[in-house]
Amino acid sequence: MNIKRLFLEQNVGGFDLVIRTILGVVATLALAMNLVKSSPLKWIVALIAFTGLYSSILRHCTPYTMLGINTAKKK
Repeated sequence: MNIKRLFLEQNVGGFDLVIRTILGVVATLALAMNLVKSSPLKWIVALIAFTGLYSSILRHCTPYTMLGINTAKKK
């Protein structure tokens, strides 16, 4: 498998991109407002926030590449 394709090719777009962004923002706000009380749950919410925002900014999801899924518009 090509390393560049595995880590850099854009494969997230449309509705999927919006959902990832919203989940990342909501999880970040929940952590910032201290709505999550238990420590293990905070780590899970932080992981959701990071992956949601990271994948929406880069428009890339490595598991999508491995599974052959692409929701980005073809050019």
